[in-house]
Amino acid sequence: ALDRPKTVIALCFSCVIVALIVFSTMGKEFLPAFNEGTVTAFVVTPPGTSLDESNRVGTIAEKLLLSVPEIKITGRRTGRAEQDEHAEGVYNSEIDVELHPSSRTRDEILSDLRSKLNQIPGIAVSLGQPIAHRLDHMMSGVQAQIAVKIFGEDLSTLRALAEDIKVHISEVEGIADLQVERMTTVPQIQISPLYSSLAAAGIAPGHLSEQLEHILSGQNVGEIIEGQKRTVISLRIREESRQNAQAISGILIDSPSGSKHRLNTIATVAVVNGPNAINHENSRRRIVVSANTEGRDLGSVIEDIQNTIAKDIEFPNGYYVVYDGQFESQKSATRKIAMLSTLSLLGVFFILYGYFGSLFLVAQVMVNIPLALIGAVAAVYISGGVFSVGTLVGFITLCGIASRNGILLLSHYLYLMEHEGHVFGKEMVVKGSLERLVPMLMTALRAVLALTPLALAANVPGKEILHPVAVVILGGLLTSTLLDMVVTPTLFLNYGERSASKALEHRQAKKDPARRVS
Repeated sequence: ALDRPKTVIALCFSCVIVALIVFSTMGKEFLPAFNEGTVTAFVVTPPGTSLDESNRVGTIAEKLLLSVPEIKITGRRTGRAEQDEHAEGVYNSEIDVELHPSSRTRDEILSDLRSKLNQIPGIAVSLGQPIAHRLDHMMSGVQAQIAVKIFGEDLSTLRALAEDIKVHISEVEGIADLQVERMTTVPQIQISPLYSSLAAAGIAPGHLSEQLEHILSGQNVGEIIEGQKRTVISLRIREESRQNAQAISGILIDSPSGSKHRLNTIATVAVVNGPNAINHENSRRRIVVSANTEGRDLGSVIEDIQNTIAKDIEFPNGYYVVYDGQFESQKSATRKIAMLSTLSLLGVFFILYGYFGSLFLVAQVMVNIPLALIGAVAAVYISGGVFSVGTLVGFITLCGIASRNGILLLSHYLYLMEHEGHVFGKEMVVKGSLERLVPMLMTALRAVLALTPLALAANVPGKEILHPVAVVILGGLLTSTLLDMVVTPTLFLNYGERSASKALEHRQAKKDPARRVS
């Protein structure tokens, strides 16, 4: 190789180009798929479903889940309290499922669970895992990997757009648990003040609203303290006097003068249909189309969804779509890590220049980074071909390890010339390379031995994030260590004589201040 520098450079350059092309085609995810040993199944009935009916459907869902061989035990929560951080209506059941070890893959088990739950008509199903669902909820406010949020003013238009998007993206390969946020009309009692009648009775609209709130919702009037126990006393009218529009119409409202007026004489009480919920984000009304992925990486699925919506959906003025969830977090994290990595590489460059005093030698050290990229990309491709934030962290770690090997070789070449009197040439380069071979192989082998257990633990719970880091470092170490022993000596021997002289002068100048001044 020392006598064929152009061949060495051409081969390495070709391998780097191929690695970059393969890297650009890889799938993308925010975090690797977790294997928590459990599954969380969300079973959502239509809004307005009573607690008893939702409980009945949840019980049926549990029995269907328990018919799957891998299911060990189930536990269900139907609805969540209003003060809960993840408050849900009673129409929402959350079933935690513990799994037995099985020869079937996780995707096969989830597919079986979906087919079982889809036997229940009129429900929406979403499958995931406890920690993964919490992460999704924190990132996008939706308990799913993908959240397509449509913003606008009119609820009917939002609903129509959401249903249209659902139909168009349902054919995207790898999409699962596709559903539109449950937004439907439910019967509501609407009280509309008659302002002329209110004025005649001497009652202000705000005073009417305040009285109705106290009468129908209750007003705290005191507390009973029994040792450490405190019981709040709340006052409101009886249940039978507020259970329907006719009963509410007969409620007596006090006027400031002390007279009483029936509610139906100062306001209109009617049963109307209204939305079960109106959700806002950033002061805008919105509806969400959510989905998970199955058998395909998140980035590719999102890309197809974006292309489909851009091609097939036309939004009215004032309406727009935002893509949220793990995909957006992955892009944000990648941008941030890329920016910080660039700053770190610049810092490394200036430190190395201060040490060598030669741009060529600094560039030769940095050449080891793309050499490491070859093996890293190959390792990721073999292990599944999906790029995540964990993979990116592995790349950054690998840059430091790969740079170290180049520094070890070049520093030793300069040491032999400066302190042992060797003349620049092939004999010196071969001697220096052989003397650094064992230390470089030993440091690489130490990392390989440490990371191999993590690289082999792809499906072990708790190792999901460390696995891609280990795979990237192992693959990069292999190519950077082997190629570095060929490329660095070849480049230094054929193109580094002037740079070596410059580096030695730089060292002498640092040792001899008078020479540096001259």
